[in-house]
Amino acid sequence: MRGEPSILHVDLDAMFAAVEQRDKVSLRGKPVVVGGVAGRGVVSTASYEARVFGVRSAMPMAQARRRLPSGTAYLSPRFAAYKRTSQVVMDLLTGLTPLVEQVSIDEAYLDLAAGGHDLSPRGVTELALRLKREIAEATGGVTGSVGVASSKLLAKIGSELHKPDGLTVVPAGEELTLLHPLAVGALGGVGPATEQRLHRSGVRTVGQLAAVPLADLVDWFGVAHGNGLFRLARAEDNRVVVSEREAKSVSAEETFDVDLTDPVRLQRELDLLSARVAGRLRDSGLSGRTVNIKVRHPDFTTVTRALTRDQPTDDGRLVAQLARRLLAEVNTTGGVRLLGVGVSTLADFAQDELFSLERPVLIEPLLMAPAPEPLAVATETAGPPVWRPGQDVRHDEHGSGWVWGSGLGRVTVRFEGPRTLPGPVRTFAVDDPLLHTTDPPDWTEPSP
Repeated sequence: MRGEPSILHVDLDAMFAAVEQRDKVSLRGKPVVVGGVAGRGVVSTASYEARVFGVRSAMPMAQARRRLPSGTAYLSPRFAAYKRTSQVVMDLLTGLTPLVEQVSIDEAYLDLAAGGHDLSPRGVTELALRLKREIAEATGGVTGSVGVASSKLLAKIGSELHKPDGLTVVPAGEELTLLHPLAVGALGGVGPATEQRLHRSGVRTVGQLAAVPLADLVDWFGVAHGNGLFRLARAEDNRVVVSEREAKSVSAEETFDVDLTDPVRLQRELDLLSARVAGRLRDSGLSGRTVNIKVRHPDFTTVTRALTRDQPTDDGRLVAQLARRLLAEVNTTGGVRLLGVGVSTLADFAQDELFSLERPVLIEPLLMAPAPEPLAVATETAGPPVWRPGQDVRHDEHGSGWVWGSGLGRVTVRFEGPRTLPGPVRTFAVDDPLLHTTDPPDWTEPSP
């Protein structure tokens, strides 16, 4: 730990849902759930209006629907909108200090000592309040909760204590005063299984955990985990803020409403996932040498396969070729619940090859299936457009809006934006030539 509260942790409050409420004025103040909207989807983020009904991240969407009232909005994620908002926040943070460690799209650590700030409790409190105001203003109303302390451990715990839009400053020397009354689950190293084991031994608070002898913790959890819990209970955390975090992998996966058994459908899903991964690689200026797949069966057993090539790539066609080869090694006759594609062993460039494609890859038949269909992985040309709830659209006559819902050959759109009044709802044929996908709205510009 440091001698002053110089580490700040900022965590945007229910970010995905907050961005949806910002961009869709009619959803403000109402329950909003973002995630996989189909039967087997899971909740990615729930707005605070939805959380009062017990809905939380990673909950099955079907369970969330049973808990929430009518009128709740269930939306597919819009990662482009979230990424744009995240970048605005990260730009603000780098204006405070050169040492910013972004740990996810919606949270980061800052080393305030590297920014030359007043590190007294009063000084960091004023800085944090100003930062919170700037975040809300720059993002169009998305709020962030902030914790400031002498370590990463306490800063992160502090940002969680008073959500949403909260602030906790822990003066140096008062770490244990804050930490010990908290439930053991507040510690980052205490997951559900560890928490249950501690509860069976009568340990429910961090203070009670600090009173457990090290020998007992090692006996219960092993040397590494036991020693880690011993240190955490005493607020011993000397981790530094690292300004650059190397990406380990880029991946995409899909959970299906109905278990897939058709090999041709599985190949097509692989192609689409490969295109998504390749797009994310290019957006990040990355490429990778290792292609891997993940296959989850109906009984939840999961199989992974990987293949590493000599040169990195960000070519979706090549990723799909290799992914298909890997899938041919997996028995899928019993059905597939989840399918994923990933690229790892990343580099910050894709080396040009002598030819536009490497030596042709032989694609083996997939479990005696017909020969693979052509690898047109980047587009979906068959059938009418697929409209996802929450998707940004524009109609040539009615303007910009978002998909309210679709089905039975129809798509319903609500025409509004972040700076309009709640807008009208209109229904069109799914293949209406005047209706198009579009970029997320700019919350900083007045709507036309």
